[in-house]
Amino acid sequence: MATIHFYEKPGCGNNTKQKIWLAASGHTVLAKNLLIEKWSAEKLRAFFGELPVEKWFNLAAPRIKSGELNPAEFDASTALAMMLAEPLLIRRPLMEVEGERMVGFDADAVRAWIGLNDAKPDGNLEACPKGHQASPCPNPEELIHA
Repeated sequence: MATIHFYEKPGCGNNTKQKIWLAASGHTVLAKNLLIEKWSAEKLRAFFGELPVEKWFNLAAPRIKSGELNPAEFDASTALAMMLAEPLLIRRPLMEVEGERMVGFDADAVRAWIGLNDAKPDGNLEACPKGHQASPCPNPEELIHA
């Protein structure tokens, strides 16, 4: 089984379900806070592979949900610069196993990559379950100071 470096937004319900499923599948999950990781453009870019730039973005990020930003409008260097400045824009989770990287949690792709059991949690593990009209989850930093 694999040891997975799992970059998440702490408190994200879907990231929690994804980690539980990975662990139940026999993997070791090393969770890391995506929002405070020291990213470089090169390090971050390695997770996106051949995906089009618009697939790099977290569609539940407040500035995207509000329509302020349209991921389809950005080139790679602009997108990376924006994500380095505002990590909430980064699609989650980012996962790394023995130097191989993946963004997002497409169950079929994860199963083909490292294996998953058949006990899939309910719901869409990629879309925010709160919907676009809901207020965003609090940032972890806000929870610490509350």
